[in-house]
Amino acid sequence: MGFFSDFKGFIFKGNILDLATAVIIGGAFGKIVSSFVSDVVMPPIGLILGGVNFTDLKLTLKEALAATAASPEVAAVTLNYGAFVQTIVDFLIIALVIFLVLKAYANMQKQKEAEAAAAPPPAPSAEEVLLTEIRDLLKKQ
Repeated sequence: MGFFSDFKGFIFKGNILDLATAVIIGGAFGKIVSSFVSDVVMPPIGLILGGVNFTDLKLTLKEALAATAASPEVAAVTLNYGAFVQTIVDFLIIALVIFLVLKAYANMQKQKEAEAAAAPPPAPSAEEVLLTEIRDLLKKQ
């Protein structure tokens, strides 16, 4: 087989399509969680801390220089640690949600396994009963 036919087979496998779907859904979910963190969680935290908006927190390393006739305007050099804090909070909330979903899934699996183990085994078929009787008769002889 040629390179392109191998590649086509790889792309159209079910696992690749499932993975692509998961990445797209995950990206959309990430946007939802980011909005939840920045629009719902962080404003009350900022209010408790005295009206601080975390994304605005920064350390100025070098002040901006205004434009003059001899030189153009130079932007300030800043260390934006507030955006980093915001990203860490986003990550922690996403990790918590994923943990809770996986924990719920594991609990459901354990419950299914427990139900399967507690269920009585199915009754033997007529063939199995007949073969068991034949085996028992052969053992007696």
